[in-house]
Amino acid sequence: MNYQKELDELLTNVSSLNNSVKPTLLLHACCGPCSSYVLEYLYQFFDITVYYYNPNIYPPAEYERRLSELKKLYEVFPPATEGKVELVETGYEPEEFFKAVRTREEPELAQEAEKGERCRRCYEFRLRRAFEYALAHKYDFFCTTLSISPFKDAEKLNVIGEELERKTKEKSSEKVPHWLPSDFKKKGGFKRSLEISAEYGMYRQDYCGCIYSKNNKNSAIIKE
Repeated sequence: MNYQKELDELLTNVSSLNNSVKPTLLLHACCGPCSSYVLEYLYQFFDITVYYYNPNIYPPAEYERRLSELKKLYEVFPPATEGKVELVETGYEPEEFFKAVRTREEPELAQEAEKGERCRRCYEFRLRRAFEYALAHKYDFFCTTLSISPFKDAEKLNVIGEELERKTKEKSSEKVPHWLPSDFKKKGGFKRSLEISAEYGMYRQDYCGCIYSKNNKNSAIIKE
């Protein structure tokens, strides 16, 4: 699937409506650098709320640092200020992450490289929480910034988002948020996020976030 093409077609349809009220989008974000280009790309089309739910991040100080960088960017970044982007932060619940990925029960998953089953479970866990928030607050769309990273599996992310929408529609008569298809690394998106990070002097982490990605990175350095 060409998720970037799907998104471009959807945005064309959104812009052609010429409504004075933009559709609402709940955008799960993992950090400031990853959300920078995505906001720049989408803020003209949607009324955006950024949802920071990342209990996978280790250690706690890293979680707080990424949140702080995100907040600082949104105070000065035009797409965030002009778009009046709101930020929702739900708190740090690392035990919820461990329950979701089940690495304690299946320790072999701790050694996986990125994009494996451990990561898929983490994607699903965080996207489900974002979807539940979007559903409860009646957003029109929901999405995540995660696909901007070359180390994230865009197909898995999109399949999860589509399934959350589809399965809920099958059993609910309520308004269900639409999944916003995306592969934000395309069209130079990842490169643009690097440029924005440099322009605003943002801290860019050198590992995904969880203790396993941190340990695997350190192991690779030692082997080198």
